[in-house]
Amino acid sequence: MKQPLNGLSWQNNKLWRNKQVDLRIERKSTCILNMATNTIKRRLTLREQDARTAWLLVAPSLLVILGITLWPVLSTFILSFFHAPTGINQVRTFVGFGNYLEMLSDQLFWETIGRTFYFTFVSVGLELALGLAIAQLIHSRPWGWQFLRLSLIVPWAVPTIVNGAMWHWIYNGDFGALNGILMQFGLIKHYVPWLTFPNMAMNLVIVADIWHTMPFVALVLQAALAALPEDLNEAAAVDGANAWQRFWQIRVPLLRPAILVALIVRTVDAFRVFDIVYIITSGGPAYKTLTITYLTYLNSFAFGKQGIGAALSFLISIFTITLAFIYIRFLYRPEETQ
Repeated sequence: MKQPLNGLSWQNNKLWRNKQVDLRIERKSTCILNMATNTIKRRLTLREQDARTAWLLVAPSLLVILGITLWPVLSTFILSFFHAPTGINQVRTFVGFGNYLEMLSDQLFWETIGRTFYFTFVSVGLELALGLAIAQLIHSRPWGWQFLRLSLIVPWAVPTIVNGAMWHWIYNGDFGALNGILMQFGLIKHYVPWLTFPNMAMNLVIVADIWHTMPFVALVLQAALAALPEDLNEAAAVDGANAWQRFWQIRVPLLRPAILVALIVRTVDAFRVFDIVYIITSGGPAYKTLTITYLTYLNSFAFGKQGIGAALSFLISIFTITLAFIYIRFLYRPEETQ
């Protein structure tokens, strides 16, 4: 028969049992933690394997892209440091930064830069204003809004060369549609050669460019408007804000990311404009519609100065990258993309 435990022995036995329970709980916790750690490591390993597989699948296309883009860029950059006239048996002479200095000291270059900036900011600014207005009109869904949205695709889908040829015929001084319409309304008494006026030719090219590319801005902004939450607009209406206040103080700030995308895409595209100028005016009259890209084309192919043409192409890249960074600096808000 067991002897009953005294008070001290009973307390020691209880402490020993509690210690055993704590050890069991600690072992189970450690086991669970090790299992979780091994599972996470296994998942990370699977992700790494998937990443390696993805890189192996993408590698051939990346090599092709690098071969198509990187090599021409590098060869053009190297060419910009040489005097490289076109022709048979022509010798290339290393001139260092001579081509860049020659362009930067040329008055025609800076006049061309000024015209290019004028074309870019006027066309992109009007496209943004008209695109935002049309996007808001479509978003309000008046009668015929679906037809309006579909009709925007037509100018945007027209190739730029076709668009330039069409507007060249519209502006034609002998049989152009613009002269015909103005004659019908009695606004002019005889046909006017619009493209021969130096101070008007660039603005006419801008009109043709806006007609072609404004639908892109309108569609981008309309898609962004459709994704905005309506509860903020409704709450502002309850608080007494009118339609104009709700548009400028609620919708436009929320549209900043979409506006940034549209501005960067259109500014880069407008600054590199070439084809529509080539078709409508060919840089004339008196170089008044000559843009920086058209000047690059003339130096590379018409004047036979490939080194200067290569230097101009890199100057264009510097300008466009700078404009994109300026837009991002003043318009990009990381907290709005969360």
